[in-house]
Amino acid sequence: MATVVLAAQGAFAEGEKISDLQVRGNRRIDTAAILNAVKLKTGDLLYVEKVDADIRAIYRLGQFQDVKAETEKADGGVVLVYTVVEKPIIREIRIEGTKQISTDKVREALGLKTNSIFSQKELTQSAKKVKKLYSDEGYYLAEVDVRSEKRSDTDVGVVATITEGEKVLIKFIRFEGNRSFTEKKLRSVMETKEKWFLSWLTGAGTYKDEVLKNDVNLIADLYFNNGYVNVKLGEPEIKLLDDRSGLAVTIGITEGDQYKTGSIGFKGDLLEKEEVLAQGLRLKGGEIFNRANLRADVLSLTDLYADKGYAFTNVTPLSKINPDQKTVDITFDFEKGEKVFIDRITVLGNTKTRDKVLRRELKVVEGENYSSTGLKKSKQSLMNLGFFEEVNIATAKGSADNKLDVNVEVKEKPTGTFSIGAGYSSLDGLIGQGSVSQGNFLGLGLKANLAASLGGESSTYNVGLTDPYFLDTRWTLGADLYRTEREYIDFTKRATGGDIKAGYPLSDTMRTLWMYKFEDKKIFDVNTESDEIIPETTSTTSSIFGSLTRDTTDYRLDPTRGMVNNVSIEVAGLGGTNKFIRYMGDTSVFFPLKWSTVLTLKGSLGYIQGIGEDISIDERFFAGGINTIRGYEGRSISPYTINSSGDPSYTGGDKEAIFNVEYNFPLLKDAGLKGVAFFDVGNVYDDNENMFSSFRMSYGAGIRWVSPMGPLRLEYGIPINPRDGIDKSSGRFEFSIGSFF
Repeated sequence: MATVVLAAQGAFAEGEKISDLQVRGNRRIDTAAILNAVKLKTGDLLYVEKVDADIRAIYRLGQFQDVKAETEKADGGVVLVYTVVEKPIIREIRIEGTKQISTDKVREALGLKTNSIFSQKELTQSAKKVKKLYSDEGYYLAEVDVRSEKRSDTDVGVVATITEGEKVLIKFIRFEGNRSFTEKKLRSVMETKEKWFLSWLTGAGTYKDEVLKNDVNLIADLYFNNGYVNVKLGEPEIKLLDDRSGLAVTIGITEGDQYKTGSIGFKGDLLEKEEVLAQGLRLKGGEIFNRANLRADVLSLTDLYADKGYAFTNVTPLSKINPDQKTVDITFDFEKGEKVFIDRITVLGNTKTRDKVLRRELKVVEGENYSSTGLKKSKQSLMNLGFFEEVNIATAKGSADNKLDVNVEVKEKPTGTFSIGAGYSSLDGLIGQGSVSQGNFLGLGLKANLAASLGGESSTYNVGLTDPYFLDTRWTLGADLYRTEREYIDFTKRATGGDIKAGYPLSDTMRTLWMYKFEDKKIFDVNTESDEIIPETTSTTSSIFGSLTRDTTDYRLDPTRGMVNNVSIEVAGLGGTNKFIRYMGDTSVFFPLKWSTVLTLKGSLGYIQGIGEDISIDERFFAGGINTIRGYEGRSISPYTINSSGDPSYTGGDKEAIFNVEYNFPLLKDAGLKGVAFFDVGNVYDDNENMFSSFRMSYGAGIRWVSPMGPLRLEYGIPINPRDGIDKSSGRFEFSIGSFF
């Protein structure tokens, strides 16, 4: 409240000279700060409208609840006195009645601070914020009273008294006017859910105003995407049930008629023939109209032009609704604008990784046409390196109107890992595993690894280095050295070897890899009963390996869509004593589903044939364990013989077929913790058996976590059809730290 009062001890008129300006009533605010806000100065002439303007200026400082102006007669004019009443200060905030929600949360929702200026308006808003906090947590009946208590002329205290009441959840979600979709279908697209017996765990049934309003939009999208272009939804109506046991939400719907897509046309700046533009459209004439498909078509047509350098193309879908035919005609209107070129590419945020490591992954080049798809693929390629937590690619105005700068900003993450693992099996005994790897060695993108596993019955050592861009070309070149020793039931195998490998990308999604391997093997401590299955005690393998891989996944380290296809062949016999040909083929397909879940299908086939001689047992196929068919002991799915002790001796097979189905779902998304349910089926077949003639099957579940030490898997598999006397029928835990398939 600001008032202007002009009074004097004697009669005087406007226009008198101001001989002095004074401020009274201020305690905290300096007089100089107040006078600095006014325009009238000593020596000016007094006019009411100018005084009124100065009062308002003082009031706008936000420190006063009342401002007055008075005059006092003085020699040579008048004294202009501003009298102010300062707003009180909040000295204490007291919260009472909190039990279900912490006092700290309530204090945060209040938004008030001690030693701040008190405002009755803010006090009212604070009460509403606390009320919303309780409503969002399900305490719809909570009563909130926030009041001030005067402690002195300048100080107040704030008291928030809360009566929480019982938690009230949404018991029913109902719809009025829906004919085309059932209530169950409509509820399935909503984030708001009805309460159930696990609401205490999932939070289902909690009423949140913003979420419910967004649910209305989600329901509208369902109708729009199924041809109901005139659908109308009312505001959700929330009522407390008569017995106060819960809330009932009612949403009114006016569906209208269902429409199909009519004619589809193009006009404006057309760079392609209409037949070419129509090829990739999701909208099809005669099919149910779908607004989501229309949006996707606008984006794809925009990208089509952007890939030709027209970065600022506008594609406007013009719609014509035909009520009689119940169709929607769509015409895409193109305005291509000026052709745009890439000006300067700047890389930011890479403190360790060299610039060239990032730039060689970019699909756009300075001076060339702008490409929307190129920028998207550049981001995907950079993320697939595994060096960065975040990659952001943005454009900015370049040196001319038809040029754009590209700014690539990355946030690096540790690329060196130290992984450990442990396990126990009757095959290998107690094993300790450890590895040190660096995926970005020296900041050059080199992949270096040093690994070892030590156990009572096995040991492995490996060292390797790979350059994915050898001599800054597109060639990959690498080498590995290794030594392994493992004690099996019937023999012990020691192998020392190395390999040299080279690869080259044939396209953005396809690459080839070639490898030469030489290995010296020794078989010793042979059980004489097993001589028939171990043809020799020493051997060497000199082989050439070739593979072709196609990868269309969105993110190679943790795919959610796309597929990986791989075929390979290994030929041994170019020197050495082992002579065989091994054929392998495997495919993994990833399907994104609702609620950030992913369905993964994987299939793997293998076949090995000897060249003029038998195949050594260590080159044959074995299955079972966490990477093949879970629930069965490692290497136990194999043809076998029974030795004199009545135990199986696994001899391996020349064919294998393994299939896995996985359903991955988030548990703690922020922490990277996921759950998995799986079904495995497959077998290993001897040379006298037909492939697919029989299968071993299992099912189970587990958790996966991208831990600081690497991806962790803890899974429990249960055999469905174990072999009598060979396999255990009970479930089996599997544990590993390493890559997922």
